[in-house]
Amino acid sequence: MTRFRLFGRCRIYHDPVSPVLKAPARIGWEAWFRSIDLVTDQPLKGEELLRRTRGWWTVEPDDVAEVVRPYGRLVVGEHGELMVECADEQAAEALSRALAERFEDQVQLAP
Repeated sequence: MTRFRLFGRCRIYHDPVSPVLKAPARIGWEAWFRSIDLVTDQPLKGEELLRRTRGWWTVEPDDVAEVVRPYGRLVVGEHGELMVECADEQAAEALSRALAERFEDQVQLAP
């Protein structure tokens, strides 16, 4: 398995940017008739982190996920970075070509 960072073109500054999960999402609960003091930390999965790029990238994250799925899977790296995990270099090269064909220079893979 090989992993590559996934970058998208910033909607404002037009440079390649990638989301990084700095801390797990903190999920709490509220009830109508009682108090719940439970808060759990839930790490985001790859596609969930990609969805957070909506409005930041010049392309829609669901469209990016659709292109990635046949070639690999979206994962969150050790340091919270959005990555694509491919079975081998050939799948990664095919994914890179598919991204360029669909999005031109708006979405890119980086080692």
